[in-house]
Amino acid sequence: MRSDRLPRLLALVPYLMSHPGAEVPEVARLFGLSEKQLIDDLQLVWMCGLPGHTPGDLIDVSWDGGEITIDNADAIARPLKLGVDEASALLVALRMLDELPEFKGRDVLARVIAKLEQAAGDGAATVSSQVQVEIGAAPDAHAVITDATRRGRRLSLRYYVPGRDEVTPREVDPLRVVLVDGRHYLEGWCYRAEAMRMFRLDRILEVEVLDVPADPPAEAEPMDVAEGVFRPSDSDELVELELTPAGRWVAEYYPCEEVAELGEGRLRVSLRARDQSWLVRLALRLGDSGRVLTPASLADRVAATAKEALANYDSVS
Repeated sequence: MRSDRLPRLLALVPYLMSHPGAEVPEVARLFGLSEKQLIDDLQLVWMCGLPGHTPGDLIDVSWDGGEITIDNADAIARPLKLGVDEASALLVALRMLDELPEFKGRDVLARVIAKLEQAAGDGAATVSSQVQVEIGAAPDAHAVITDATRRGRRLSLRYYVPGRDEVTPREVDPLRVVLVDGRHYLEGWCYRAEAMRMFRLDRILEVEVLDVPADPPAEAEPMDVAEGVFRPSDSDELVELELTPAGRWVAEYYPCEEVAELGEGRLRVSLRARDQSWLVRLALRLGDSGRVLTPASLADRVAATAKEALANYDSVS
């Protein structure tokens, strides 16, 4: 199951319980889904329920004629409540958003914050709105990049790439600055890569505005960041992993080109990555819950890195 599907189902079931007879098109529109996606979710709900898995234990849902009816779902009939820590984190994020000079819709945001504070109680309402956010190794990066983007000027960067542990020079025609998962990114046409790239502002060591107008090619289009900033390309290395049941989370957290069931809860997944060092760290993190099938060079590198780590451990102990 995708990592965003479970929270959606936990919100969908209480909604349907409190709105008997809701229509498929109406519910799909409310949850931002296509009708097919909603039906797929309902088919999954139909297989869920309490331990025992007999017909009397499972949720009963139907959508004949486009009208949704649901029964035997009392165990999750009420929406989940935010804990104080969760509400506090959400309030901090909303107040950070409110402080962005380019943000519009502050009246709506103020009402959301007020409702959240009222629902969360005193514990979350007392969170300080003065949050210090580290926006880059170059202290003026955010302001300089935002100004250059508005004026349509090319940028010269020194950018740290953690996967290769190196600093690279870049010339970039900026298109926008976006906030994704609490971090600011510069999105623009990178002349080194000859492609669109996302640059985390806290990895920009130096930034200079060039006396050159930004002139990105026609194919330079902002990407949809609703599901994160990483988008594999055909030029990235294709890797095959075999995962045990304990390692299945990889298929939920990372975009995979292929996922195949192998039986007994095991998976074979294919995914792409620009940096083999990241794949080595992933394989080591998996431990005995996953192994590299291809390429052989990656499997050899993982084995060598693991042996080196063990040797260092033995020398210390």
